[in-house]
Amino acid sequence: MIRRALFLVAALCVLACAADDFYLKNGDRVVFYGDSITDQRLYTVIAETYVVTRYPKLDVTFVHSGWGGDRVSGGGGGPIDVRLKRDVIAWRPTVMTIMLGMNDGNYTTETEENDRKFFDGYRSITDTIRAAVPAIRITAIRPSPYDDVTRPPTFPGGYNEVMISYGKWIANYAKQAGLNVADLNTAVVRMLARADAQNHEEALKIIPDRVHPAFAGHLIMAEELLKSWNARPVVSEVAIDASGSRPVVSAADHAQVTELSAASGLAWTQLDDALPLPFAAWNKGKNDGPLSLVFNSSDVTEALNEEGLRVTGLKDGVYSLKIDGEDAGTFNNDRLAQGINLGLLSTPMAKQAKKVYDLTVSHCDLHNNRWRTIQVPLADYDFQQSTPAMDALDALEREVVARRKQAAQPVPHHFTLTPVA
Repeated sequence: MIRRALFLVAALCVLACAADDFYLKNGDRVVFYGDSITDQRLYTVIAETYVVTRYPKLDVTFVHSGWGGDRVSGGGGGPIDVRLKRDVIAWRPTVMTIMLGMNDGNYTTETEENDRKFFDGYRSITDTIRAAVPAIRITAIRPSPYDDVTRPPTFPGGYNEVMISYGKWIANYAKQAGLNVADLNTAVVRMLARADAQNHEEALKIIPDRVHPAFAGHLIMAEELLKSWNARPVVSEVAIDASGSRPVVSAADHAQVTELSAASGLAWTQLDDALPLPFAAWNKGKNDGPLSLVFNSSDVTEALNEEGLRVTGLKDGVYSLKIDGEDAGTFNNDRLAQGINLGLLSTPMAKQAKKVYDLTVSHCDLHNNRWRTIQVPLADYDFQQSTPAMDALDALEREVVARRKQAAQPVPHHFTLTPVA
């Protein structure tokens, strides 16, 4: 894995972290808008999980409004004016992300006609939204790649060159229009190239059909979106010096350390400001192979999930780390002095974060069922139970989101570090 020392990374981001200039603010309502890649609800759910776990006190709500096959003119969910009114403006967003382009290029070489339709349509979307919601902040997303990396291009230059071209236009337009920009193409292509060089068969699974990434590919897309929002890389950073007669806390960023003692080894209580992303839990799923490959072919850990622990001054030997009595790993004194990243381990904090992620998936599924099985397909029928059914799903979703907020609040944990005989 492309790796830098944990605490060097922390030092580089201290100023940014201290400023806490995260793009999303208290009270924001975010609408994710796009085609089938957004409709997968993967990069969007990962990004939402990050926000909820990294900023557990922040009050932000999310609506996932992707629809497969969409273009700047609309698609299966209706023409663009219907889509925007029903699936964006109705939710009174303060923030909107737009990712379109994959279908607009028609999967062929770039043409002037396709370009004109895409550029004019994109401008029209932003103009319509701003007319309805003047204060909205828009993140324009440079479209994710068509995989011409792990497979040969289908025509000279390849279809991803069209996506890159659209992304360049989006970036230039965003400067003129005052939009935030997230590039979901460049970093994914770079990761694919590195992954393909390591393990071609597993790399093919990252974007299985060349268009729709699996979870592993969406993780890098979420990373790039979050970077554009000034996401904080650090969950917490704790450093303990055990060289003296009594151990001392030499650093505690986004964490509180109490009850530090050195009876047989070290013991302390730690309360972090945030939870890590559940990397360990995600890496045990169906995408274990490609996800591990993505971890080793990108900087996603350094960018999103640094939960550092460094212990210096220990006697030579091997030490067992336990958190709330659960084994977290075994490390020698040199490794502990360099620093370990708890964000990669199966810890009580990560297990708590996995529950937050599961509740995020549930609230998104509830919204999608309400929208796609009742609101839209039954709109032309006068069913008496349609509105009560949608109201009931809305109420259940609010309950899930409220329970998730409770689940995202960090709690104190008891750490022990003892020599292994």
